[in-house]
Amino acid sequence: MSNYLISIVGPTAIGKTALSIQLAQHFGTEIISCDSRQFFKEMAIGTAVPSQEEQNAANHHFIQHISIFDEYNVGQFEKDAIAKLDELFQRHNIVVMVGGSGLYVDAVLKGLDDFPKVDPQIREDLNQQLTTKGITSLQQQLQELDPVYYKKVAKENPHRLIRALEICIGSGKPYSSFLKAEMTQRNFTSIKVGLTADREIIYDRINRRVDIMMNEGLLKEAKALYKHKSLNALQTVGYRELFSYFDGDFTLDFAISEIKKNTRRFAKRQGTWFRRDTNTSWFDYQEEVSNIIDQINILM
Repeated sequence: MSNYLISIVGPTAIGKTALSIQLAQHFGTEIISCDSRQFFKEMAIGTAVPSQEEQNAANHHFIQHISIFDEYNVGQFEKDAIAKLDELFQRHNIVVMVGGSGLYVDAVLKGLDDFPKVDPQIREDLNQQLTTKGITSLQQQLQELDPVYYKKVAKENPHRLIRALEICIGSGKPYSSFLKAEMTQRNFTSIKVGLTADREIIYDRINRRVDIMMNEGLLKEAKALYKHKSLNALQTVGYRELFSYFDGDFTLDFAISEIKKNTRRFAKRQGTWFRRDTNTSWFDYQEEVSNIIDQINILM
């Protein structure tokens, strides 16, 4: 019997978690999370970690399984996720994967590109450059060293910029030259399901989610993490803006508005990333689950 991995993608706050649980319950299976922000134990409210009730409704993997102090990257996640899938396919022929981190989704479905090892000092220098000169300097440098990758990278994401730059600098070749064209063969068939909505609806859902996070204690959560603000895991929307508030650079109202704005920008980038895959079956976020299940059954 063939193994199937149902991958649910789409912009943040669109309802992926709810759909993943409904599908996991219908198919009697478990869920792999590939939301890289939800990996960390210390970050719950600001990353919209599934509630305990939601986690009890279906068995989840890779939710708050590491610490912000751990070194963890997409390469390690690919190995961990494939190992977990091998285990899960021993007892299920269908597994659900959900998350809005496009690179992590692709790592599981397609495999990672083969990059050379470079001097770790390069990354340290680039992180220092980010701190002293800001993200604009990284953007300009990448545009010069690899204009091809610069056109498609998430330019507001310092992790992506630094990763590309360290390869460019360390290898003397453009980062894009190491991107492979062929997918890694997997022992499962992927079925891709996307949730979407009109832009105004997505933006409204994001704005309301941020308000809910603030009411649930995001400010307190960010305050507890403030002393560790230089860690890579915390260079993310929802925390970065509140750290600026604690620094005295933002008012609280402005910080909240910046969280909403930057999350909307993130959702736009997610849409661009996931729309590249023409094999994804797209559904309105209010689509009846039974219709989505019918489409999945057709694809099996």
